[in-house]
Amino acid sequence: MQAKSCGMDTSGNKIRKLEFLLAEALEHKADCIVTCGGIQSNHCRATAAVSRMLGLDSYLLLRTNKPDEDPGLVGNVLFDRMLDANLIQMSRQEYGKYGSEAMIKRTCDRLKQEGRHPYAIPVGGSNGLGTWGYIQAIDEINSQLKDYDLPVTDIAFACGSGGTAAGIGLRSYLYAKAHPNSALNFDAKIPAHAYIVCDNDEYFHGYIDNKILPAMGAPSDISSRQFLQITNAQGTGYARSTKQELEYIYNVSRTTGVLMDPVYSGKALFHLIRELNDAPEKFVGKTILFVHTGGQFGMYDKVDALQEVIRQDQVNHFEME
Repeated sequence: MQAKSCGMDTSGNKIRKLEFLLAEALEHKADCIVTCGGIQSNHCRATAAVSRMLGLDSYLLLRTNKPDEDPGLVGNVLFDRMLDANLIQMSRQEYGKYGSEAMIKRTCDRLKQEGRHPYAIPVGGSNGLGTWGYIQAIDEINSQLKDYDLPVTDIAFACGSGGTAAGIGLRSYLYAKAHPNSALNFDAKIPAHAYIVCDNDEYFHGYIDNKILPAMGAPSDISSRQFLQITNAQGTGYARSTKQELEYIYNVSRTTGVLMDPVYSGKALFHLIRELNDAPEKFVGKTILFVHTGGQFGMYDKVDALQEVIRQDQVNHFEME
């Protein structure tokens, strides 16, 4: 399943969250949006696109190794700039020192002093409101599984900020409790698998349990540990790709026609397949639905590394004779 099927083909899972978040922004009479992410953030680019469609300015706080240098016109940054987004760069050290929440708030405060009416969106759009986008998505998935009689037993996906994971896991769990014959069954094992590409399992369980679920009004006795199985898929680090991972992403595209990304879904699928090979007993007898959450523009940031991966003999000069 590709999350891009919800519209705005290049925005993946982000647009599902933004549908709810931007509706509230308009309700609050906001005239600009402030959010945060990495320099090649899919979420920030999607936010800039939707904001521009709605006539709102966007302010993107972008984490980078080179905050004092122009980011150029590569990948998502190219589209950020084409959408006339305001780019505010910070170093990884500054991000670690202050945190995204404080930096977004400070930016909003400055805009208010200028007479603007900003609306703040957290990293990845992952808060209680944005997560409803994936509550809705699971209802669509369950409907499709029933309509096409698909024998799916497990669902797997990349996790970078927690909202998609919380929505998929929580709704799958609640749906299974209300429908004993549902495809995803939580009686024996947790069938919702989040492959995290940053931080660690404790961070995500804590963020979902203490931030997202309370904001959604979820029952206090429900914990993410009841509906999410978390596996580390960071590899060498967030947004860093090994040659083996890029080779796998390339092989998927050239054999299936499905374009992956190097930061989220591509890395998550790579580690899922590796897990299937290394520990087949975990999924024995299972049929896995993998949710592709978009982000293909991030491949532009890997051009140099891809030179050693992609075939170089596919270009020829035309000859009539």
